[in-house]
Amino acid sequence: MTARLTLAAVTIAFVAVGLLRPDSRLTAQAPHAPATPAVPANLAVLEAHLADVRMLTDRGENAEAYFSPDGTHLIYQSSPDPVSCDQMYVMKIDGTERRRVSNGEGRTTCGFFTPDARQITYASTHGKAAACPERPSMARGYVWPIFDGYDIYKANADGTGAVALTKTPGYDAEATIGPSGRIVFTSVRDGDMEIYSMAADGSDVKRLTNLPGPDGGAFYSPDGKRIVFRGRHPEANSAELNDYLALLKDGLWRPTSTELYIMNADGSQLRQITNNGAANFAPFWTPDGTRVIFSSNLHNVKGRNFDLFLIAADGSGLEQVTHHPDFDGFPMFSPDGTKLLFASNRDQKQRGDTNLFIARWKP
Repeated sequence: MTARLTLAAVTIAFVAVGLLRPDSRLTAQAPHAPATPAVPANLAVLEAHLADVRMLTDRGENAEAYFSPDGTHLIYQSSPDPVSCDQMYVMKIDGTERRRVSNGEGRTTCGFFTPDARQITYASTHGKAAACPERPSMARGYVWPIFDGYDIYKANADGTGAVALTKTPGYDAEATIGPSGRIVFTSVRDGDMEIYSMAADGSDVKRLTNLPGPDGGAFYSPDGKRIVFRGRHPEANSAELNDYLALLKDGLWRPTSTELYIMNADGSQLRQITNNGAANFAPFWTPDGTRVIFSSNLHNVKGRNFDLFLIAADGSGLEQVTHHPDFDGFPMFSPDGTKLLFASNRDQKQRGDTNLFIARWKP
């Protein structure tokens, strides 16, 4: 979950340099962007892995939807109108029984169910202020906020009883949970955007990455032994690294391209699995743990056409999954592997809408 901003604005960053989003995992499309190319007449043939594609939301900015362990519910973030902050919602996988599970204050991002489905985690700024956090000026060029005040909370599945698991200054977010209940997340507590893990109650915090540059959006493999994430690691003493660190001190990030990495759950044996210079983000494991599905603009590096791709855990066998001429991102397989969930600008009613879609997966 890369740091999260409002969904629609994020793609402006991608249009500018091709990236992903800092405070969660990314999304949407830039206002005033060129008209979307025509949808291919044979889209259903091109998207051969997807059947019975259904839209679950119908307006606003919706993204980062993730299945409950039993595959019956989804947790996701949504901003129904352009002026509101993202809040956390839960609904059934058919789009019914929607309910807000965050308290309506601050900005929230990156919701996830615990392995027993009795609780949820998410990041929120409401502990610092009830109002939406202010956006930075563009005085230093196109930058994105790494919102100060984000902490990770755990609550009952209905949203009650929320307690903070982190209380460090700056940014703690992008939390996901492994099968053992251990949490992996992104934090700037040591002066860089690094990946950490912690016990289910917030104790036993361990730093897992130690490379300069923005790392985040991490997910455990189905067996909990590996972690996949997105990152970028500028050369030591480079202008890019110096600019990145200077901005980060002020809670800002200048969007850029990112690659995908896999490491063991303890941070060892780090290896890069993409190397295409595009904005690769939102990686998620296939249920058998052999491949990773992710979003990338690798066929449109200067533009906003993000598609979903599959790649083997060793970096081989790249395969394109979606072919719509607009944004597709934030993919997640259902626990049994029969469904794929993703966010998309396809079939939008109003320019800039990002909606959630579910499809039957055809291997």
